[in-house]
Amino acid sequence: MSRWSERRSRLRAVLSGNKCVHPGSVFDPISARIAEDLGFEVGMFAGSIASFTVLGAPDIIVLTLSEFADQAHRICRAGNLPLLCDADHGYGNALNVMRTVEELETAGVAALSIEDTALPQPFGSKGKAQLLSVDAGFVKINAAVAARRDPDLVICGRTSAASLTSVADAIARAQSYEAAGVDAIFLVGVKTRADLDAIAAQIRLPLILGGAGKELFDLPYLADRGVRICLQGHQPFSAGVQAVYQTLKALREGTPPEKLDGVASEELMKRVTRGEDYARWMKDFL
Repeated sequence: MSRWSERRSRLRAVLSGNKCVHPGSVFDPISARIAEDLGFEVGMFAGSIASFTVLGAPDIIVLTLSEFADQAHRICRAGNLPLLCDADHGYGNALNVMRTVEELETAGVAALSIEDTALPQPFGSKGKAQLLSVDAGFVKINAAVAARRDPDLVICGRTSAASLTSVADAIARAQSYEAAGVDAIFLVGVKTRADLDAIAAQIRLPLILGGAGKELFDLPYLADRGVRICLQGHQPFSAGVQAVYQTLKALREGTPPEKLDGVASEELMKRVTRGEDYARWMKDFL
C-alpha cells in the first residue's frame, strides 16, 4: 500500500464510522503538522484559503489548478494527516475535472470535492452564486469518479443547493451524485435541523457539512444523521493573519522583539519544523 493510500484508508474509516469529527483547517506544511500533532483525524484545505495563501487574492477562482495542487502536495508531504480538499468546480469542464482529480491524487490528498456551482461567476451575475443544471453537475461528478486511479481516493459530490435553491433540489442533486458513484455528499449552507433531517432521510452516503447553521453543531446529533465530517470554518488562517499583522505593527511602532506577545516558543518551533529529525539526519549523514 502506498503512503497516500494508507492515509486515504484512514479517511475512509472516518466516513464509514459512527462518529462525526471536526477537521482541522490547514493551509501550509506547518499548520498541517500542528493539526496532526493535536490529534485531528482529518485536515481541510479550502479553495478560498488556497487563494488567500498562494495569491493573497479573494475567493473568486483566480487560482489555477497547478497552484492549488502544488500547495496541497506541500501539505501532504509534510506529514501523515489525511487531507480533504475543496477542489471547487474542478477548474473547468468535465475534462478539466478529470485533470483536477489526476493532479490532486498525485499530490497525495485523501479526498476531494467537486461542486456544482457555476464558476468562475458568469458575466452579469453581480456576485450572486448560480448552480449548474443537475445533468451538468452529474456529468462533472461522473468524470471525477472515472478519473480516479487509486480506489482509496475519496470523491465527494458537493452542492450549495440547500442555501441557493431548495432542500428538494439539494436532495435531487445529492441523489444524482450518489448515482454517479461518489463516496460522500458535501452539503454547503444547511442551516436548520429540519432541513438536515429531510436531506439525511433521503441519502445513504456519508455526509460532510460546510457553512452549517449554529443549531447543527452537536456532534452526536450530526453523527446520528449520517454526518461524518462537519467544518467549523477556517479561523486558523485568519488568526495567523491577525498575529502577523499585530507583530509587524508592534515592531514598526518600536516594541523590542523580546517584549512581543504571542510569539511561538523555541520548543514549539523545533517541534513543528521537525527539528529533532533533522538533527538526527545531520548526525547520521553529515
